[in-house]
Amino acid sequence: MPIELVVFDIAGTTVADNGNINQTFRDAFSKAGLSVAPEDVDKVMGYKKIEAIEIILQQYQKPLLPGNSANTIHDDFTKRMVHFYETTPTLQPLPYAEKIFEWLQGLGIKVALDTGFTRPITNAILHRLNWFNHPYISCVVCSDEVPEGRPAKYMIEAIMQQTGVQNTKHIAKVGDTEVDILEGRNADCGLVIAITTGACSEEQLNVLSPDYVIHSLEQLKAIIECH
Repeated sequence: MPIELVVFDIAGTTVADNGNINQTFRDAFSKAGLSVAPEDVDKVMGYKKIEAIEIILQQYQKPLLPGNSANTIHDDFTKRMVHFYETTPTLQPLPYAEKIFEWLQGLGIKVALDTGFTRPITNAILHRLNWFNHPYISCVVCSDEVPEGRPAKYMIEAIMQQTGVQNTKHIAKVGDTEVDILEGRNADCGLVIAITTGACSEEQLNVLSPDYVIHSLEQLKAIIECH
């Protein structure tokens, strides 16, 4: 079926992440008294951030410093990420991201973004990249705006409501984490495409059998043309 809508993840898929999210997660945990391994943070990339924090706390089963909880860690993480995205000179779209948005729009295919970030962090990114009211981006949905984040399908359902796309088989989901793939499957998207520019390797992504694994957004063009 022809694709009418492409839903992209943000960090690691359309926006460069050089390990900053992982480091910020670990800094927030460290302030609360818990040392977390980088690889354990990588495993929860793509999740709604409060859920990611709860998963790690459940995994480690260690006491936090008095007065700390999943919520305080989440609040600290949010403040740190907003500050980072508001101030870092390195924030930039991944190569070809804006070109593929423009190309899709030229074909009449809508572009949407969804993310495990909350709205405050997302807005900091959108503001810095001038992606607010971007002519090629139809809508942006954040994990704190739906009942559950990935791997649940709610963000994609919210995007469908906002864009008017009615058939999930006309949707392509693109993301760099395992839960991006699961989100696309749970929403019954026509195409589920994984990309290796973020948190997961090609081997990790292939375990969940996406329809395609790409290494650059430029490769998306040939896939869409075939469908």
